[in-house]
Amino acid sequence: MIRRLKELGVVTPEQLEQAKQEQAKTRERFGQVLVRLGMIRSVDSGRQLALQLGWIAQRLESSQAHASLSEHLPVDVCRMHRLAPIQQQPGGPLVLATDDPFNLFALEWLERQCGVGLELLLVSEQEMTTLLSQPAQGGPARPSAPIKSTAPPKTSQAAVSEPVADVDADDEPIIQLVDSLFAEAVRMRASDIHLEPLAQFIKVRYRIDGVLHDVNAPPKALQGPITSRIKIMAGLNIAEKRLPQDGRLQLVAGNNVVDVRISTLPALHGESVVMRLLDRSQPIRGLHELGFSSEDQQRWEPLIHRPYGMILATGPTGSGKTTTLYATLAVLNRPDRKVITIEDPVEYQLRGVNQVQVKSAIGLSFAAGLRAMLRQAPDVIMVGEIRDQDTAQIATQAALTGHLVLSSLHTNDATSAVTRLIDMGIAPFLVASTIQGVMAQRLVRRICPSCLIRRPPTSEEQAFLGESVGEGSVVTTAIGVSQVAEGPGCEACHQRGYLGRVALYELLILTDALRQLIVNKSTASVLRQQALREGMRTLRDDGRLKVREGLTTVSEVLRATHGGGADG
Repeated sequence: MIRRLKELGVVTPEQLEQAKQEQAKTRERFGQVLVRLGMIRSVDSGRQLALQLGWIAQRLESSQAHASLSEHLPVDVCRMHRLAPIQQQPGGPLVLATDDPFNLFALEWLERQCGVGLELLLVSEQEMTTLLSQPAQGGPARPSAPIKSTAPPKTSQAAVSEPVADVDADDEPIIQLVDSLFAEAVRMRASDIHLEPLAQFIKVRYRIDGVLHDVNAPPKALQGPITSRIKIMAGLNIAEKRLPQDGRLQLVAGNNVVDVRISTLPALHGESVVMRLLDRSQPIRGLHELGFSSEDQQRWEPLIHRPYGMILATGPTGSGKTTTLYATLAVLNRPDRKVITIEDPVEYQLRGVNQVQVKSAIGLSFAAGLRAMLRQAPDVIMVGEIRDQDTAQIATQAALTGHLVLSSLHTNDATSAVTRLIDMGIAPFLVASTIQGVMAQRLVRRICPSCLIRRPPTSEEQAFLGESVGEGSVVTTAIGVSQVAEGPGCEACHQRGYLGRVALYELLILTDALRQLIVNKSTASVLRQQALREGMRTLRDDGRLKVREGLTTVSEVLRATHGGGADG
């Protein structure tokens, strides 16, 4: 039916998506949303499309006007969506009455739920109100055969994985439960909410300062209603449970607007739902607030003020690369410069910056957007992530032709970014010519300042802090410390001892010696040894400095820099 709407030119795909999102926010009827957004002139004019959409428009017979709602379709769902079953012949379609010809999503859901074909009987608003006001039981026009439901019996094993309670997703208690999940997550400064369906219950976890914490375990019977409520809020298809879906919504927490990115994934015991929370009211933090040491900041700022070339931020997912790039753009964003970004998604809105959202479904990829951006004569370009060869090649050409290009890569350390670009098919001499610097980073939890105490270090901590720093670097040995900081826990940090996060950085600035090694196709380990000889401080070295400053703990540094090139 949605496809038919598009074919008839009633709505474009973009308008349909806009209307779906608006309906999820306001919970209006779909036809009213189309009218308010100016997509159709009136709901009555929409009735003229009924025959083209395949629905039948006629008046109710007097006997039908007293038809009751079927016991197999919840009364609340029928009343909310302005639908009522009228009749069903054995083996035939179920006839539903409605006064809204654009009740698309409810009809799709019902068709799956009932397991039978549906025919729509368009009636006047007055007739529909009369029909819905009838008692839920009894009446002369009751369907002649019971409506089939795909929901399994509650006593079966499958009923645990697919609760029949899906139909009650808009009950007030479920709305309050979902709202409380969001409110508590915002209060506890969570960056993510994870709803993980298990065999007997639902595991709810918040990611706070990069670490997951169990917070709740609702009964299994609420799995369907909770998931459906979240899908409705995000404008997702509540009937589709076999395929992953992505959506977005906005929350208002106090005076703050919180963007929520939602991802659903079919799992063994139901749909796993992950929600990423982003508080748009938070200002872009400066480089020093992120954890830049004064030495690194003095080396980074001249680097980003170069007129052209490529500067990369590297690290795993969730290591703060985008935040570092935003902080850098805040420094570069001046009236005499044109700055354009292409991101997936746009996480923060920067005043004075042209920001482009990737839309792969319509062909607007990183590579396609980057090609178009170059025709806009920008001075500074930010590419959210270099994921493929096309994006890497276009970004390299942009850096060669007089643009400053900022981007991110998924690599373990700074020197691996060089070999990663070569593996993507970029010629070594082009990599050597374009890259100006690479910043690798990790995030560690910051000790809560409200309960911070100092104590003598253990022998293991003393050994870690006394290890050699950057073999071959200017400073070759670190001196042990007499005290280290920790947080025993307080109300401010919810008894965790940590509040917020700070970044560890590893800054690689390309020199002539390193460029020659790149042209000669040297390995990442050879490049790393040369960078250390030239004074590069590793992630673990930076972690030692932050432990000495009382910002974090040894255990946090070891957790974030364990293994691979992150080791100092």
